[in-house]
Amino acid sequence: MKMFAVNLQGTALSLIKATEFKGWIKVQSPTTKNWVESSGYRGDSLCLIPDGHGQLSHVVYGVENLNDYFACGDLVNLLPEGKYRLIENNEALLKRLAFSWGVGSYRFNRYNYRQQKTNDNKLPILALPNENLKVQIERDISAITLVRDLINTPAQDMMPEHLGDTVEALGRQFGAEVKQLVGTELIEKNYPTIHAVGRASEHAPRLIDLRWGDEAHPKITLVGKGVCFDSGGLNIKTTSGIRHMKKDMAGAANAIGLAQLIMVHQLPVRLRLLVPAVENAISNNSYHPGDVITTRKGIGVEINNTDSEGRLVLCDAITEADSESPDLIIDFATLTGSCRVALGTELPGFFSTNKARAADLMAAGERVDDPLWQLPLYQPYKAELNSDIADMVNSGSSLGGAIIAALYLQEFISPDTDWLHIDFMAWNTRALPGRPIGGEAVAIRAVFAYLSETYI
Repeated sequence: MKMFAVNLQGTALSLIKATEFKGWIKVQSPTTKNWVESSGYRGDSLCLIPDGHGQLSHVVYGVENLNDYFACGDLVNLLPEGKYRLIENNEALLKRLAFSWGVGSYRFNRYNYRQQKTNDNKLPILALPNENLKVQIERDISAITLVRDLINTPAQDMMPEHLGDTVEALGRQFGAEVKQLVGTELIEKNYPTIHAVGRASEHAPRLIDLRWGDEAHPKITLVGKGVCFDSGGLNIKTTSGIRHMKKDMAGAANAIGLAQLIMVHQLPVRLRLLVPAVENAISNNSYHPGDVITTRKGIGVEINNTDSEGRLVLCDAITEADSESPDLIIDFATLTGSCRVALGTELPGFFSTNKARAADLMAAGERVDDPLWQLPLYQPYKAELNSDIADMVNSGSSLGGAIIAALYLQEFISPDTDWLHIDFMAWNTRALPGRPIGGEAVAIRAVFAYLSETYI
């Protein structure tokens, strides 16, 4: 889908702050003033202004906050087909406009066959001043589109092997090394929890492992929860709870999207991406409540709940990530409903073993309108993970559940390792400008901004 073009042609487009409308209208031509006043426009939303021949000559779009990255997310869907150019000479404003134009152009129509046949998917085009800006914006939009597409794709077409294919394709594109451990190879190579969660599915579990960049650069390891569908296992979910479980691989999707951003922008880091990919299905070989699994780290975990599977697939991958003593480990996961209860569906929570990194990450998120909120690794709650027969259980109380889940994962992190754990919904439950209902890229712009500022 074409969103941008490099030239100075197109219908003039003005972005104004709604509260500054009175000042804006004073400096307009008499013809524009008459049209705007007669149409009743007051600086809210969209105004289409014709010339003396009835042709569209100027578009005005009023927003509450010009610094909002998503302020113009609906604009691309309101305008008629054609080419438009921002007349304000403000590069930062143009970048935000182009970003929201791009994310607002998103469509997931893979299964909308009627729309494909009618080609009813044409959108207006934004003129950009140079190719460099176009390439930069398209790179960022591409990563967000990739994440959304992965999450939105039904489980029938997004199982562990499909995630593997996606990472393999990225590896080919950017010259990265990709390896996969599949099925019983996970047992042979000592990834028992990933295998246990995924073994009941006809889609073999796997650990997807990508490496990219100069060995001499700081090591950054991303880990993404890739539960491609979560039935809950033998602790099966309710009808309402299971409906959107195709999105339980959103941690993997966002980690993959962030990896793409890092590679396409050539960030000077040694990147490793680990995706434990499984389907938590039910069969005659499902793992059971009460089973004890000896993890890769040698910790015995008693299964309280087979629907707390995300931390199981993550713990073996995190153990492997930690074994190389990277500069930073970041994991992404749709891990707990408790985090959503605490912060809602649109604000991800995160945990950190480094207060300075946590503060810097939150600040980066605020700068790019991709906010996160830090939650505490409150150690007394670790008692919830005590087991009568093993080293620990895999789930405790639902009260403080996000903290308890993070404390479980922390057991697989060395005390001197910097670690960020991001727990999110990654699914828009309501339509917002530039953010349609469905899968969403969450926190990766914040994390990329932080990494770009830290590793330069």
